[in-house]
Amino acid sequence: MLDIRFIRENPELVAEKSKQKGYEVDIAKLLQLDKRRREMLSDIETVRAQRNELAEQAKGQPPSPEAVEKGKHLKNHLTDCEARLKSVEEELSKLLKAVPNMPANDVPVGTSEAENVATKEWGEKTQFDFEPKTHWQIAETRGLIDKERAAKVAGSRFAYIKGGLVKMQFAIMQFVAETLTNEETVKKIIQDAELDVVSKPFVPVLPPAIVNSKAYEVTSRLDAKETTYKLADDELWLNASAEHSLCNMYMNEILPAEMLPIRYIGYSTSFRREAGTYGKDTEGIIRMHQFDKLEMEIFSVPESGLGEHLLLIAVQEYLMQQLNLPYRVLNKCTADIGKANARGVDIEAWLPGDKRYLETHTADYMTDYQARDLQTRTKNGGGKTVLVHTNDATAFAMGRTMVAIIENYQTAEGKIQIPQVLRTYMHGQNII
Repeated sequence: MLDIRFIRENPELVAEKSKQKGYEVDIAKLLQLDKRRREMLSDIETVRAQRNELAEQAKGQPPSPEAVEKGKHLKNHLTDCEARLKSVEEELSKLLKAVPNMPANDVPVGTSEAENVATKEWGEKTQFDFEPKTHWQIAETRGLIDKERAAKVAGSRFAYIKGGLVKMQFAIMQFVAETLTNEETVKKIIQDAELDVVSKPFVPVLPPAIVNSKAYEVTSRLDAKETTYKLADDELWLNASAEHSLCNMYMNEILPAEMLPIRYIGYSTSFRREAGTYGKDTEGIIRMHQFDKLEMEIFSVPESGLGEHLLLIAVQEYLMQQLNLPYRVLNKCTADIGKANARGVDIEAWLPGDKRYLETHTADYMTDYQARDLQTRTKNGGGKTVLVHTNDATAFAMGRTMVAIIENYQTAEGKIQIPQVLRTYMHGQNII
């Protein structure tokens, strides 16, 4: 959630920025409820003080009939006030949760992803002396992907991934884990990007694949209609991405400042409904209901939150460059960064077979918006308790990464060359 004090002090700005992100929020009603809540809290404190005073006067002697009657009246009045307060707080909380995070100053104002701004391109678009094929034309023909049989078992948008692609996925996992847990490599990435953050390595994590409703709701990531699947008989959801069960790891905790930043690289099988995407990327393994991801999550002090965001983008670029995949970087506009984000950056890989760019990475900076609901805090230099800042970003979405590799490393015979950096993890194998 956004800080209520910020909303009180900047109501016009909050309404304007919310609208830029595509959210119509009733700030006037929200502030009216906030004022009523504070007035009701004051009334309740007054009634409690009166009860305490009455109890103090009655010490050591039997209460008079008048005192008994007054006590009953105060008790009933307090119960009534607390019930009305609860109703106001529930309505206020609902309105507060509807207010998105404020976009950073450098976020382009736009109404759709078409207005995202390309800030960088890396690598030459792969050229061939033959007509390149799409990833599904190559992989399905060679039996590396089987969606037809998966549909019999699980329905549409599922697939069996087989043979060399499975070995490649495991190689990518090992490559990322070795890269991000190596402090010297992290230090090099920081130096090359000219960032002012510490070189603390990432800790690998296998997070839960299921999240309970309460823990999911406070992440600001749960959208029941669009996001993922709920278990029929329990208040449990299938994880839509590793960060959805990483960011809430420390909810309701105060983290010692010396622990921060905490950097995780989590691996999880993930599930998405992909509602409303009928007809989009139905070929191959781009937009699936089940996929595997390596996701980075960082908890930091507020002062280094933006630096950690920039580090995650630098890591993403480093990983793509190591695979020698041509890509571009997009600064996402207000309508596309998401409700919880203050800033969002995408990386898109070039697909020569499909003749377009495909989003393979995203990096999300939430400032303290997510931590406020999570109540994940730390102590600043003055000993004051403050909310941490949270960041998450894709290391590799396995399916999309392999899509990019297949199309950029294809041969005229329909085989797939293995990127040099992955061959070590595939016992020297150089082609699939």
